[in-house]
Amino acid sequence: MELGELFWLFLFGFVAWYWWRAKAIKDQVLLAARQYCKTMDVALLDDAVYLRGLWFKRDPEGRIRVWRRFLFEFTATGEERYTGRAILLGSRIEHMQLDPHRMPPGDLH
Repeated sequence: MELGELFWLFLFGFVAWYWWRAKAIKDQVLLAARQYCKTMDVALLDDAVYLRGLWFKRDPEGRIRVWRRFLFEFTATGEERYTGRAILLGSRIEHMQLDPHRMPPGDLH
């Protein structure tokens, strides 16, 4: 096998690994967003999360990890869409947040 063939084989393997890992992380965030929306008594829309930020940051132990910001949409009334956020550091969800939103009339917590 020549060096050029090894390069392409490595590149293909890396792309396949990255896609598989990114999909697993996205599935993890989607599951967490579903659970969070259920806890907050709102409905997750489109059953989807979207990667909107990628960076490198240090975790509490000082190790460099991949930082990711995912967005998702939810509704409380069925009429308006609002945005929610999930922040990951490595494979750990650090923060989940919903934008301020209108609650259905008579729904006091």
